[in-house]
Amino acid sequence: MAVNLLDFDAAGLTAYFAGLGEKPFRARQVLRWIHRFGQGDFDAMTDIAKSLREKLKAEAVIVPPAIVSDKFSDDGARKFLFDVGGGNAVESVFIPEDERGTLCVSTQAGCALDCAFCSTGKQGFNRNLMAAEIIGQLWQVNRVLGVGLPGERMISNVVLMGMGEPLANFENSLTALRLMLDDNAYGLSRRRVTVSTSGLVPMMDRLGDECPIALAVSLHAPNDALRDELVPINRKYPLRELMTACLRYLEKAPRDFVTFEYVMLDGVNDSDEHARQLSSLTRKIPCKFNLIPFNPFPGSPFRRSSTPRIRRFADILMNAGIITTTRKTRGEDIDAACGQLAGQVMDKTRRSGRPLIGIHEVRSQ
Repeated sequence: MAVNLLDFDAAGLTAYFAGLGEKPFRARQVLRWIHRFGQGDFDAMTDIAKSLREKLKAEAVIVPPAIVSDKFSDDGARKFLFDVGGGNAVESVFIPEDERGTLCVSTQAGCALDCAFCSTGKQGFNRNLMAAEIIGQLWQVNRVLGVGLPGERMISNVVLMGMGEPLANFENSLTALRLMLDDNAYGLSRRRVTVSTSGLVPMMDRLGDECPIALAVSLHAPNDALRDELVPINRKYPLRELMTACLRYLEKAPRDFVTFEYVMLDGVNDSDEHARQLSSLTRKIPCKFNLIPFNPFPGSPFRRSSTPRIRRFADILMNAGIITTTRKTRGEDIDAACGQLAGQVMDKTRRSGRPLIGIHEVRSQ
């Protein structure tokens, strides 16, 4: 069976080439061709010896997930649907802005964390994506956007905030992250690559040790009783442990703050008292809050907090000295807004007895 070279970071590719009897610099050359130039044809790698190209053609492939659809929003956002096989499809969203271009990528087909407000979690989980399927989303979108020369980068930021919990697929996510940061691949700044987690404390520690990048934590509640209901992983890693883990992470992080994501659910977690509890909970943690207006989906019991309520909530946090922003909705007309990413999952957790086409969780985008 052919080896997919998209599954390898620099260390993995070097080891693979050593097995072929090749020197390490050959791995660096091929890494640049694949990721910096977006090249999937070994014959086009003109500074590689023909004998090695022939060997690679016989033993290896460069195969990203196939793009099933590519939709444009009136506001400039662009949504890509990727086929990851076995009846599963995941999505990425490219969000262009004046000073940056952000790509949101998925790390799992489905999600096992079962957050109360998350359609994906309710639908179930099938499998982790391979590293090739994670980095392949970036590889494909780069090619579609016309990137082909060193320094020609429309994607300046990557966020692992699509379908799935990145830290529950740690090894494959880590390989993809290392490629994003590698100067021979995508060369992104650690400050411009973000992992969003629901709070897997041991994996947060591992990420800090092995690949410290920007961190976003899906908080969504200011106390354990409410978070136990909304984000069940809190029952295993309650808020006190999570806040302590955030402080540990900041000792190694490239940014001097943690971003807390907070979906605004009408009458559930959006009261003045909730805001005051949040300011107390996070008072020792350098942080900023990103308030996310909830995007309802069919069958959801939740509603979006009103604009005045969100504004009042933000004011309380800001008056407590916490930088607070409200996420702007992008791509809503193509169901690419936060909480609207539609994928397809064959549910092996049996929460549903059918193939699932649904709306991704609120952390998406």
